[in-house]
Formats: sequence, C-alpha cells, structure tokens
Amino acid sequence: MADRNQRLFKMEFAGIYQLYLEKITHKGRSPEELSAAIKWLTGYTDEGLAEQLKSKVTVQVFFAEAPLINPQAKLMKGKICGYEVSEIADPLMQQIRWLDKLVDNLAKGKKLKDICPE
Repeated sequence: MADRNQRLFKMEFAGIYQLYLEKITHKGRSPEELSAAIKWLTGYTDEGLAEQLKSKVTVQVFFAEAPLINPQAKLMKGKICGYEVSEIADPLMQQIRWLDKLVDNLAKGKKLKDICPE
C-alpha cells in the first residue's frame, strides 16, 4: 500500500487534473466548477492554480504548497476508493481523497454550494 501511495504522491497534478476534468465534463459539469472545488479545498487562487498546473508539480508538492486546506474538509463523510474519507490516517492521502470525493460529488450532479459550503 505504501508503494502505491508513493506512486500517487509523485504523479503530476496536472495529469490528475485532466482526469478529473474529463470525468466531470463527461457528466455535463464545467471546468469552472472543478476549479471552484479545488480552490475551496486548497485555498489556491485562479492564478495560483494555473501556475501549479503549468509548472507540472507533483501531487505531493501541490498539496504541500496549498495556501490553506479548508478546515471544513475534515467534516466530509463518505467512501472513496473503498475507504471512509474521515478515517484515512495519512494526511496527504486524506487530502487527495477529499478532492476525489469533491470531484465524485460534482460528477454525480450535486450542487457546488452543497459540496463546498462557505
């Protein structure tokens, strides 16, 4: 499991972003909604997110450089990839799975304001 986590941590975030984008646009959601969910979770601005995507940072660096992980993310419930997001012990893996959960909820048609409360 640790090896699989390390492979994920070293992947380029821009590549994962493209997979997220394909998933949500296939379900009729917009790139702006994906960006809004990412910014809600990480605290990046439009410019900061664009720079991270352009510089092809790893997933690990993307989250390490995030301006502020939203404290409300800790309230997320539900399973992603077979794991309850609130019970994931590794902080980086939990942040990744929070983002996965946000993307899944977008793809399922949930409203952005319900997924990312202010």
